[in-house]
Amino acid sequence: MARFSFRNWLCWCLVVCVSCVFLSGCSVNSSTAKTLRAATEPAFPPFEFQGQGGELQGFSIDLMNAVASSANLQVKFQSLPFDGIIPALQAKTVDAAISSITITSERAKAVAFSRPYFKAGLAIAIQENNPNITGFDSLKNKKIAVQIGTTGAEKAKSIPGAEIRSFDSAPLALQELLNGNVDAVINDAPVTLYAINTGNLKGIKVVEQLLTEEYYGIATAQNSPNLSLINNGLDIVLKNGTYNQIYQKWFNATPPQLPDKSPFANQTNTDKGSIFASIGLILQALPTLLQGALITLQLTVLSVVLGLIAGSLIGIVRLSKITLLRWLARAYVDFFRGTPLLVQIFMIYFGIPAIAQELNFTFTFDRLVAGVIALSLNCAAYIAEIVRAGIQSIEPGQAEAAKSLGFNPILTMRLVIFPQAFRRMLPALGNEFISLLKDTCLVAVIGFEELFRKGQLIVAANYRPFEIYAAVALVYLCLTLLSSQAFSRLEILMNPTQSGKVSTDITSNVTRK
Repeated sequence: MARFSFRNWLCWCLVVCVSCVFLSGCSVNSSTAKTLRAATEPAFPPFEFQGQGGELQGFSIDLMNAVASSANLQVKFQSLPFDGIIPALQAKTVDAAISSITITSERAKAVAFSRPYFKAGLAIAIQENNPNITGFDSLKNKKIAVQIGTTGAEKAKSIPGAEIRSFDSAPLALQELLNGNVDAVINDAPVTLYAINTGNLKGIKVVEQLLTEEYYGIATAQNSPNLSLINNGLDIVLKNGTYNQIYQKWFNATPPQLPDKSPFANQTNTDKGSIFASIGLILQALPTLLQGALITLQLTVLSVVLGLIAGSLIGIVRLSKITLLRWLARAYVDFFRGTPLLVQIFMIYFGIPAIAQELNFTFTFDRLVAGVIALSLNCAAYIAEIVRAGIQSIEPGQAEAAKSLGFNPILTMRLVIFPQAFRRMLPALGNEFISLLKDTCLVAVIGFEELFRKGQLIVAANYRPFEIYAAVALVYLCLTLLSSQAFSRLEILMNPTQSGKVSTDITSNVTRK
């Protein structure tokens, strides 16, 4: 009876398990068939942005939901930086992208576009108190901010003598104008006008609209089966009046007539897939990347030198007998080690000038100065702990012996303790140098064109991310390997035991001869 009950219980468990697996499999298959992964950059109001509750909203978001509903699809949005959207489509990590992407000939060689869903154009934004810029021709030899990978960035390249600063998003470019670091911003007209009309940008005006006539399209990978579904959904929402309702909601105007198909349809990239083309592309990009590598080294060396000076002082203060000084040094270390370096860069470059404007005085940062300050302050916090640990590793008898010889505390630290501690700090300082060398890529967010930013700008123009970023990684690897070897050699030279061994070996060899 017990055996029969156990057998029945086992059979029932098996039936339940098989049923659950079958039902979950059906559920997964059905949801996979209906889900469309759509990439967007939610930093482009009124097209794509996050609401107060964190939900995605905007003209493009509403339109994509309407298109998906008409095509019997379920859309799942994924937030990506604008310059990473086309590479994501090429890698097929997303199925589609709707992020105010202008349909261009170069982009049509990398991805496929739906029929246009919005007519747009570029606008020039300047400060209200700037009477010198009246149109596109007035931008010669001016400082111009743009968003990386956009048609505005391409348009700015045609301006003679212009100094172009590229940023990851349109709000950062407009903030650069607001802080007085650039003379103008070239950006999509609807976005700039929306920011001005909503009161988010005070003291900025548009001097010339629609420098170009452009169309936005929904992008997919080449030969994607989703393109026909998206086009069918667009046709439905354009015909049944849903498009007009969405347009009226966000722009309070009648939508213009749109073309029936993409102006650059069925284009292919002839160089794609050729190993020789990839090698040629890397060789072509190498001089530009090496220029960025020199700037990276410049940033690293300046920041480490300043960080070593400040960190050494803070590390010594951390060992002070004065409680207030000790706690101030501890607070500095905790703050800069406990907050992300990226946030610190934003606070220094964008935050301090904005606060200065609120206090009614003008203050601007040079990008190199801001980058060096942010990296140095962050580096000093880590070096301070390295210095503190190095000093504490020296035997107390060294200080006592120096004191017995009549050395004061400053001479003891400078001539006895610190030289010995510095030798023990070298491995940790070498690691900090290499870490900072790689962290310099974060200053790209303020438009500083170091190694990583140079790679981003190249990818934004040719949409070949793998080759370019592989070349960037190799350059970083060469820099870190050379730095590691240099610090290893320095450790040997400063180690009295190993340097003495080398001297002994040389002497013995000379004696034998």
